[in-house]
Amino acid sequence: MITLTLMLALYFLPTIVASHRGHNLGGILVLNFFFGWTGIGWMALLLWSLLADPPRWCVVPYGGTYIPYGAYTPYSPYGVWRRY
Repeated sequence: MITLTLMLALYFLPTIVASHRGHNLGGILVLNFFFGWTGIGWMALLLWSLLADPPRWCVVPYGGTYIPYGAYTPYSPYGVWRRY
């Protein structure tokens, strides 16, 4: 039972890495489910989840809402941080 759990965790490792890095999981999860059994597909998905730049967020000091990085923020000249 432990072996099966470890094998499933290894199979879905690209999805797990992508979720921890803050990526959108829809594409990676579906492709991992259907093409993860191929070695090339699994390696490509792992590289995609590791090398793709995770989304950035900007913190607005007044109001505390989160808006996408690069959007016009008249009240936030400084508060930019990366989400990992």
